[in-house]
Amino acid sequence: MPDWLQLMLDSLPKLLWAALLFTAPLTLLSFVLGLAVGLLTALARLFGPKPLVAVARFYVWIFRGTPLLVQLFLIFYGLPSAGILLDAFTAALIGFTLNIGAYSSEIIRAVIASVPRGQWEAAYSIGMSWSQAMRRTILPQAARTAVPPLSNTFISLVKDTSLAAAITVPEMFQAAQRIVATTYEPLILYIEAALLYLAMSSVLSALQVRLEERLNRYGGFLEARA
Repeated sequence: MPDWLQLMLDSLPKLLWAALLFTAPLTLLSFVLGLAVGLLTALARLFGPKPLVAVARFYVWIFRGTPLLVQLFLIFYGLPSAGILLDAFTAALIGFTLNIGAYSSEIIRAVIASVPRGQWEAAYSIGMSWSQAMRRTILPQAARTAVPPLSNTFISLVKDTSLAAAITVPEMFQAAQRIVATTYEPLILYIEAALLYLAMSSVLSALQVRLEERLNRYGGFLEARA
């Protein structure tokens, strides 16, 4: 067996273990929390009072207009200067959550705004309150439209978690860096890490296609019944 292949096989368990312990939890937690932040921000921009709209716009402007790596450095290395100490995983989680929240808020805001006004009127006509109309009528319709762009955001997040290595989170890419430091084989190890990210992204892309097909069939069924 070639030495490079043996090195890849020996390194694979360590990389997969780092992905399981850190990359996957960081991705899932950041995305779920980011969606919650994004939904609240979108609702604030669409329906909130002017001061709240201004705060939401400022938040989105800041986190969409600055690099994610800089945001992570500010949270992990900058906040201790203000007396706020965070461990690496928590700092990464906060950074990714706020970043995803800013981007997803624009997606959610757009899909909610795209729901026809008649849907609101229909909900009000049968006695629904604003919150009931939003929960039972508007959000389900908006969610179907939001799946493709939010899925793309999730796939991008899987790859972006490699930036957490810069603030010492021992996720998959940093695991590769540590192995490189002892084997002095950066080309082989970084190719292996890239292939693992590619494999994860490919699986998620395939799942996205399946989900979109199911939603399209379900949407077509509802339209036919309507």
